[in-house]
Amino acid sequence: MAAPVFVLGGSQTDFSRNLSREGKSLVDAIGDAQAGALGDAGLGPEAVESAHVGNFCAELFTGQGQLGGALSIAEPRLYGVPAMRHEAACASGGIAVLSAMAEIEAGRYDCVLVVGAEMERNVAGAVCAKHLGAAAWVGHEAEEAKYVWPYMFSELATEYDRRYGLAYRHLAAIAKKNLENAKRNPLAQTRTWVYEEGSFDEDDAKNPVVEGRLRRQDCGQVTDGAAAIVLASARFAETWARHRGLSVESIPRILGWGHRTVHLGFREKLARSHEAPLVFPHVRAAIDDAFRRASVQDVRSLSAIETHDCFSMSEYMAIDHFGITAPGESYRAIESGELGPRGALPMNPSGGLIGGGHPVGATGVRMVLDAAKQVSGKAGEMQVSGAKRVGTLNIGGSTTTTVAMVIGT
Repeated sequence: MAAPVFVLGGSQTDFSRNLSREGKSLVDAIGDAQAGALGDAGLGPEAVESAHVGNFCAELFTGQGQLGGALSIAEPRLYGVPAMRHEAACASGGIAVLSAMAEIEAGRYDCVLVVGAEMERNVAGAVCAKHLGAAAWVGHEAEEAKYVWPYMFSELATEYDRRYGLAYRHLAAIAKKNLENAKRNPLAQTRTWVYEEGSFDEDDAKNPVVEGRLRRQDCGQVTDGAAAIVLASARFAETWARHRGLSVESIPRILGWGHRTVHLGFREKLARSHEAPLVFPHVRAAIDDAFRRASVQDVRSLSAIETHDCFSMSEYMAIDHFGITAPGESYRAIESGELGPRGALPMNPSGGLIGGGHPVGATGVRMVLDAAKQVSGKAGEMQVSGAKRVGTLNIGGSTTTTVAMVIGT
């Protein structure tokens, strides 16, 4: 890391909300998140020197682009603050965070606001699926699928089964864990949802197939929402801490990061890795970069992980790509219970995307926010005891864009 980047505060909207039913817009969600983040940091809008917005496809869902200009609608005192929007599918939030970090590391600005947001529940399900399909290689893959992303991650499940073997019960266990974790998250989309016996089985009535190998509970939800964080340089953070009677060493910071971008096509990724132990070597490379920059020896040096479980299969992939198990042996960590909330390495204590919700552009920002809460002991009922280092993995498309981070104090 060129210089430390501190997380002074943050906020997330309630991911169970349906904005259109409330008569609210994406701009309203952005305003709620940014106001909450500044309030949590105890800063006024005048402290913000630059801002970044992560969003995938507001143009398709709402017809609205130019989201950098949305910030000053909700908060007029941000009028004139340089702002920009970033798009990398489900990793849009992660890219926005990286861009804000780069400005701080370069010495351009000392206090930067990052907001991630998406509005998805204002259209019919089939329309939503088509819009989200823009993150695939349009016209070249999943043309036969009704739901592009369940289809694509079912294909990943098929590839794991071909290479290593795969049992559905392990995917179901991931979904069940994350939905149970979400019940302790006061802002999770599914926190009040109730499941009956058979909901996590291969039961075509209670857990119907969505596409291929993936069933209802394996899939993250269509979500409206936003998350925001305030990032700062060491100089700004030291002054901020001193005025509050705090030690700068107690403030969460981004210790390391990794970023990789590869071919849009899923099959092209598999062709590249056909002789490699891991299905997605570039994902492992991004994680390794984050570990190296954070001076983290390996995954066992982490206290917890927030990973991208858009589907149960994406978390199954993350387990061996983090190095928790040998390639193809993710099931061992699932069966051992070490990924549970009281396990040796809790994964998605927030509920992740399956339980917490997945407003696409917000997810990467929300992960950093939850990680910062964990290492500062402010995660409430989601708290992992003694958390010191938390890893995050934010992916866009079929891992076309990968952003990994380590947050600690």
